[in-house]
Amino acid sequence: MTAHEREAASTDGGRSTEEERAAEEERAAEEERAVDQALALVGHQPRAGHRPPEGPGATRSKPPPSSPVSPPSAVSPPSPSSAAAASASAGPESRPDSGLTPSSPARSAQTPGAAMPSAPAPSAPAPVVSPLAAPAPAADSASSRSHGGSSADRPASSPHAHRTGSTAWHAARALAESLGRAAPLAAHRLPLDRALGHVLAEAVVALTDLPSFDTSAMDGWAVAGPGPWTVKEGEGLLAGRGSTEPLPDGQASRIATGARLPADATAVIRSEHAHCDEAKRLLYAGREVVQGQDIRPRGQECRSGDELLPAGTVVTPPVLGLAAAAGYDALVAVPRPRVDVFVLGDELLTAGLPHDGLIRDALGPMLAPWLRALGAEVAEPRRLGDEAGALRQALVSSDADLILTTGGTAAGPVDHVHPVLAEIGADLLVDGVAVRPGHPMLLARLAEGGPCLVGLPGNPLAAVSGLLTLAEPLLRGIAGRPAQDRYRAPVPQEVHGHPHDTRLIPVVHREDSVVPLHYNGPAMLRGIAAADGLAVVPPGGVRSGTEVEILDLPWASASPWTEGCFT
Repeated sequence: MTAHEREAASTDGGRSTEEERAAEEERAAEEERAVDQALALVGHQPRAGHRPPEGPGATRSKPPPSSPVSPPSAVSPPSPSSAAAASASAGPESRPDSGLTPSSPARSAQTPGAAMPSAPAPSAPAPVVSPLAAPAPAADSASSRSHGGSSADRPASSPHAHRTGSTAWHAARALAESLGRAAPLAAHRLPLDRALGHVLAEAVVALTDLPSFDTSAMDGWAVAGPGPWTVKEGEGLLAGRGSTEPLPDGQASRIATGARLPADATAVIRSEHAHCDEAKRLLYAGREVVQGQDIRPRGQECRSGDELLPAGTVVTPPVLGLAAAAGYDALVAVPRPRVDVFVLGDELLTAGLPHDGLIRDALGPMLAPWLRALGAEVAEPRRLGDEAGALRQALVSSDADLILTTGGTAAGPVDHVHPVLAEIGADLLVDGVAVRPGHPMLLARLAEGGPCLVGLPGNPLAAVSGLLTLAEPLLRGIAGRPAQDRYRAPVPQEVHGHPHDTRLIPVVHREDSVVPLHYNGPAMLRGIAAADGLAVVPPGGVRSGTEVEILDLPWASASPWTEGCFT
């Protein structure tokens, strides 16, 4: 290559890097605007504090109709330009391929500012549509039901007609968390043996010095002054027992680890570092004795009144131990959010092999333990089939803090989630998210202070996407759990993305990078079963070596068990 060619190649490389940087900055700015709009939807509410216990046995209380969350209808819809910034054009769901091939071309986006679909008939009041949703084509139903194809568009008078567009992925997560934090559960007092996994509603403050008196750090001899020392008679000093009499200068007494140090003792000599002449009853040190050695002084760990753990800390086994050591018998904690899971679909089997067009239910067995890993209290999943009446009854009778439905979020002939939500007067806050897989997920709030509802698509990996996009941040907000620290890791190869939407791809950590896994189609679980995280791939994909945001899976992350480390 000539010098001129090398110079030209260098110039092209620099221009490419600048273009990538500019595109990344533009995406970041769009995401920031989208998040601002999401927070505006809930009235710019600051994080609400958890209410103190309301008496013996108090557990939780439902938010009143005058919840601090501002109704979406109170927020003026953004201009077409700002709505476009908050939302990506909706494209088709990626085909369930087994590799990292590019997604199918997107449909042409609807012109911003085009006429919105007409409202449902008065007999079926439509949920309020989030102003974050920009006009876009109706979502694919392929990801909503794992067994059904797309249906013809509904007429304008159908309850499905309110559907408009997709909320940006980061904005959807911000909205879900803000919604949860705006309606915290009432705190309650839990005995230590029942507090594991809950979140502290009040700080743990030391009730005493730790240790509360000077103690021996080793088995050996407590000595006073310089040696050799005269050995006192008797069994010595034991943990939990022993005299509090001062130790005279020049004397030594046997002492066990954890035993209270006698007054005037100046050091502890380990058994292996001392020699006792039994005949003369004298103790000799085998090495230099330093004043204060192997003594745990009172208040070494903390002083009474010190804050040991802040509110918001997840109660882990070490937290229980620290609380017990500090004198606590119970902790004031936020109850685990209660979740009802309703599995929809007549085509699902609970046992045996698939046959005659019937398939196994993969979501029922998967969602309950996943939600428990996120800190929720989960009822046994209920299978409702494709009966709109059964779904309606289940929703209006639930007393959970969050309802999850699986399937039925698109516009197919038996996709009943939207019509039922419209019929019971729910507020539809997110109707589709610009993410693949999982585009037709939704977030709603039932009327009159009822629970929130997250509608998951029926395809398994698409449902996982909905779980991590909407349910996880919502549960975290309700329970007051700290957010996972955001971090990025490089990918060693080019990763194809969706033309307009964020893409979530199962990955596994390998040394200093993450490796995307195959079998990442919407209906597949083989990739996520081997993964320890999901890579957040921006629209258009990324080149080899690019750092991408990583969502840790709850069983693969050190969090929350390392929360509150002292480093």
